Amino acid sequence: MTSVPHALQPLTVLSEDEIAFRDAVAEFAAGEILPRVRPMEAAGQLDPELVPKYFELGLMGIQVPEALGGAGGSVMMVTLAVEEISKVDAAAAIMVDVQNTLVQYPLLAYGTDAQKAQYLPALCTERVGAYALSEASSGSDAFGLETRATKRGDDWVLNGRKLWITNGAEAEVFVIFATVDPALGYKGITAFIVERSFPGFAVGKKESKLGIRASSTVELLMDDCVVPAANVLGPVGQGYKIAIETLNEGRIGIGAQMIGVAQGALDAAVAYVKERKQFGKAIADNQGVQFQIAQAATELEAARLMVYNAARLKDAGMDIAREGAMAKLYSSQVCERVTSLCVELFGGYGYTTDYPVEKFYRDAKIGTIYEGTSNMQLQTIAKAVLR
Repeated sequence: MTSVPHALQPLTVLSEDEIAFRDAVAEFAAGEILPRVRPMEAAGQLDPELVPKYFELGLMGIQVPEALGGAGGSVMMVTLAVEEISKVDAAAAIMVDVQNTLVQYPLLAYGTDAQKAQYLPALCTERVGAYALSEASSGSDAFGLETRATKRGDDWVLNGRKLWITNGAEAEVFVIFATVDPALGYKGITAFIVERSFPGFAVGKKESKLGIRASSTVELLMDDCVVPAANVLGPVGQGYKIAIETLNEGRIGIGAQMIGVAQGALDAAVAYVKERKQFGKAIADNQGVQFQIAQAATELEAARLMVYNAARLKDAGMDIAREGAMAKLYSSQVCERVTSLCVELFGGYGYTTDYPVEKFYRDAKIGTIYEGTSNMQLQTIAKAVLR
């Protein structure tokens, strides 16, 4: 029998480094995050003692080169970290996801050497970051921005308001998008690196949400916020490109979050149906329950393959606009279905906060909304298919 030279590894077969990293994150999630889930949910914020632990474990700079203070890892490792943490708490996972995909990625891809040296080491070791694109009038219409940037001497002055900003309560560094000239349309959009301490910058209202309640979602206020010219990220007028490419990678992270949430719920439900007895036997012995579990596991595996494939493609330097959108779309749909089923399998208990599945169910919904709604993913996919 002739062997196949250089056979490619299956998507779910991980390298030794990836396995060790995944297992370390899983152990961390079980030991440090799980005991904090309900208190953080009730408080509506992450435990302040948890964030430094993220930095200590190297979770806040996974794909940043070691020379800049990061772990020198990959998008696949970011995916594994977000998935493992999401099995325990999606709110705790999204901070890691945003830090790596929406904040550090654009700095790595478009930052000058000086910007990278100034911001990335701190973002890997002590400073939380946030990404600010959305506004009250520009959600899905992401480039209908009203936030303005005006050149004044050697500085830029920003005026406007951003909404739905994840990590905003904890962040000290923000990637903010504004338009330098509304008449230019999307070609006027520019990205800026803004520090919380800059004059004219403030964090406003914090939202109370259905799910991921411990994750901060806030508004940002800029009233003559002065930003040095050296803090323009990428070329002036190229912010739309930076925003799109950043969101493409970010959607892999959301896909990872969704498969983690679904897996966490399914694991809880499988354990429960094996123990719960009705009519003299475990409810897992009923074929109807078995088939529902089998269907959920199959869909979840398909979603995982799509997410892992997008991550591997990104690490290979390939365009993942279509694959990222597909992974986010399908994983969020599967997550909704799986978590809903898990609540039903728990029966009345599943509807109470004494058991974990109701939280998984609430946390699932955000996957169809943030970083591009499901309809926006469909639009992206359709353009790629029909071009």
